Amino acid sequence: MNPIKTAIVYARVSTEEQASKGASLDAQVVVLSQVAQLRGWNVVVMREQASGKSMSRKMRPVLNEALDMLTAGAAHYLLAIRIDRISRSVEDFAGLMGRSRREGWAMVLSEMDLDTTTSQGEFMANVQVSVAQYERRLIGDRTREGLAQRKREGVKLGRRTGLPVAVVKRMKAERRAGATYTAIAKGLTEDGTPTAQGGVRWYPATVKKILESEVWAHVS
Repeated sequence: MNPIKTAIVYARVSTEEQASKGASLDAQVVVLSQVAQLRGWNVVVMREQASGKSMSRKMRPVLNEALDMLTAGAAHYLLAIRIDRISRSVEDFAGLMGRSRREGWAMVLSEMDLDTTTSQGEFMANVQVSVAQYERRLIGDRTREGLAQRKREGVKLGRRTGLPVAVVKRMKAERRAGATYTAIAKGLTEDGTPTAQGGVRWYPATVKKILESEVWAHVS
């Protein structure tokens, strides 16, 4: 008779507001616990409020505690709603899957119906993360190309005209998804997205000001 396996239910949100209200975290826990129970697995619930940009022990202590349990054989599966609850980086996620293979545990992503215990599930997980990263970088590329073309045409780029609508839409989409101002600013900087003045570094206060500005209120 096979021993009962243990699954770590990992729920993450980015903002303090979501964490304090608990709605998003609780919803994730309920769904993932049901998945585990249907498969006959024991459940260990772990909740975390942190950005998904980094998997470092300092930035994501709860996730790393879960990974330590998996490495030690104290748990056998890592359950999350989507890939982005674990990582938004192709490199990080690829490394995590390699680690899971070496150590003999697996990931299950409920909303995407992906299970890395199968070769098909592992392939699809890689595809989804790659697409997400490609889309973020594509916005940065288009923004830089648009600004360069405007400069060639002799257009004077001010605060309003120098910031493409696509960038504001990206900010608003990431904010609705639960990203902090710090996480949004870091992502824009890492992707090389120019600021309204053509700068190379974004700051949380700048992102907050843009998202709260009436100038961009019509953009959704």
